[in-house]
Parts: sequence; structure tokens; C-alpha cells
Amino acid sequence: MPGPLHGFRIVDLTTMISGPLATMTLADQGAEVIKIEHPNGGDHTRQVAGRRGGFAASFLNNNRGKKSVTLNLKDPRGVEAALRLCALADVFVQNFRPGVAERIGLGEEAVRAVRPDIIYTSIAGFGFTGEGASKPVYDPLIQALSGLASVQGGADSARPRLVRTILPDKLTAIQTAQAITAALLARARTGEGSHVRISMLDTVLAFLWSSDMAGYTFVGDELEPEKGDNAQSFVELIYQTADGWMAVSAHTDSTWSGLSAAVGRPEWLQDARFATVAAREENKPARLALTQEALLEDTTDNWIERLGAHDVPCAPVLTRNQVYAHPQVQANGAVIEVEHPQAGRIRQTRTPAQFSSTPPDTPQPAHLLGQDTRAVLAEAGYGAEEISDMIAQGVATDTQESTR
Repeated sequence: MPGPLHGFRIVDLTTMISGPLATMTLADQGAEVIKIEHPNGGDHTRQVAGRRGGFAASFLNNNRGKKSVTLNLKDPRGVEAALRLCALADVFVQNFRPGVAERIGLGEEAVRAVRPDIIYTSIAGFGFTGEGASKPVYDPLIQALSGLASVQGGADSARPRLVRTILPDKLTAIQTAQAITAALLARARTGEGSHVRISMLDTVLAFLWSSDMAGYTFVGDELEPEKGDNAQSFVELIYQTADGWMAVSAHTDSTWSGLSAAVGRPEWLQDARFATVAAREENKPARLALTQEALLEDTTDNWIERLGAHDVPCAPVLTRNQVYAHPQVQANGAVIEVEHPQAGRIRQTRTPAQFSSTPPDTPQPAHLLGQDTRAVLAEAGYGAEEISDMIAQGVATDTQESTR
């Protein structure tokens, strides 16, 4: 089956990660996504390292299932063609800096003039207003400004550290895909389109607030600046064992009791410092140090068995080359292998959401730059001669032209 979003068409002008991953999520769920790229090189991620068969892994992993159309949006004919595609679309997505889409003729007003009920979607870095709106943004800047780097450092007084993956980009992609789906649902009920605006900064702030901003939730009771705030401890997240590393979480009364039994430390249950959830939180350094000391006495595999017998949440720390072969990952069917016409056999994750009544088909591989230009422009009403003329003049390219 084609998936729950079958029948919806999306015009995608986004590049890099946040926008392309959002629209790929929708393509995985059945939407038809038409990715418009510049004729000269296309999306920047087509050019990065880690390549085979002319494709970069980064592009493959954020753009499968989409059609590729090339249009020079600095040329009025390119803008006109983009608008004709928008007239046939349900969703328009762009992640230019605020104001750029309007300057090139693809702002909300222009797009809504050809499709009044379209879901117009804008993704920004710092936001849409204020002094930061026009500034260039990359993932580390959002980690810094949102407080995420401070949280990752372990405490406000510690050295800030980056999360070693582009978490803000990917969180924004997930938020964008969900918001677009919600907007489509609202349109089905009201008949009206809307403008969905999502910034990376807002997304990460919302993400952090659910677990890391307790000290600033109750107005009037904010922590004093000089005292600062503690985040999750590194030790609490990852413990060293006799032969490796593992994660253990023992926060509740039952799991703390189970941990005490599994490591052979019954005296922990009589220690007033650890008698309640609140006490264990207040005495976190001592609790974590004792736990770490105990876990050094045995191997990871043995601890998984021993802790599991007492229903204590735990898991081994896997390296990247171990993850996709782990029995649980294989049981989930989370990682798939498909043949790509140019890049050969590739390994990717399937879309995480599963739908019982409308399961999506196996996703189609990422397309060559301009592979669908002729077919998509023909659907928009352009004649063969007109398309060839646009290609000859560099307004667009097709697969043959873009790979020469």
C-alpha cells in the first residue's frame, strides 16, 4: 500500500537537513514530494564526502522517495514554473532565511495566489522576528543559544559541550513533519490553508523544557544565577563495567531496590541518603559513585542478565558498527537494505511510525539531480519543446544534462 499520506503533493525547496528530513518523513508515509533544486549542483548535501556511485550518503539518507526537479529560481521562468507546480500541490516547504522567499517571488502571498488552501511551511533558525532572524544558522549555534550545550556540560558551572549529532536539525525535522500533518488535518475540517512557521530555536527550547528546566518553571522560584542548575550527570547516563560500558536507570523505589539486590549491596536500602526518590536525587553524586564502583566488578553481559533478573532498566552501550546487527534492532526491522541504481546496496532505517491500515511501500531511493524535471513539468502543463528550451537555456536540467 502507498501509505497514509498517499494523494498529497508537496513542493520542497529545502536544503541541508531539517527541511529535507521533514519532507522525507512525509514521503516515507506516502506523500508525493517534488524536490526543487538549483540546476548547478543541487542540494549542498549532494556534494559532501562519503560517496559512492555519484551519491553522498547524507543526501541518500535525507531525500529518498522524492522526485528531483531543477529550476533556477533567480530566473523569472524558474519562479513561474515553481508556482505552476505549487498550483497542483497541497504543501509548500522552504527553509530560506526569512524574507528570501518573498524576494524571489515565492513568499506566502505569491504561492497562495495560485493555490489558496495550500499549507505554506517556513523553517527558520533563530526565528522569524528579532535581530537574529536574518542571521545564518547552523546546528551548533542553536545548541549554544538554547541552553542545550550547558545541559550537555553536566551543570551550569561546567564547560558547555555539544551533543555530537545535529540534534536541533533533526528535532526540527520531526516537529515540522508533525505540524504539516496537523495542518492538513485542519484543512480537511475547515477547507482553509495555513502558514506553518517553525524555528530550530523554538523546537529545542520546547524539547528541553519537558525535562531540563525544572529550576525555572515556577515563576518567582528561579534558581539563583551563582548557584546554577545541574543537568543529567555523565555517570548516571553511562557506567563503566569490567569490559565495556552500559546504561542503567534506577530512579524509582522498586528499581533502586532491584539494583541494590543485583549488585549485592543490601545496605543501600538502609541508608537514609537513598531512602526516597527525593533523597536519592539530593544525594546524586554519592549514589552514582557507589553504583559505578559496583558495576566495575562484572562484565556488561553479566550485568545485563543480573540486572534484568531484578527488572532494573539497563542496556549495553553499542558502537555504530554494532547497532544495526543488535537482536532488538533486527527484531524491530528498523534497519533495511535496498538496491540503489547508482550507489548499489545501501543500508537505511525504515520510517519509525507504522500504520496498520495503510502501511507504506518500501521507500524509493533518492533520485539523480533533475531526474524528474521533464516528467513533472509536463504534468504542470509545459510542452516538450518548451521544456527542452528551458533546459537549453539553463533554467532547468534533466538527468542527462545534470550529469554531464
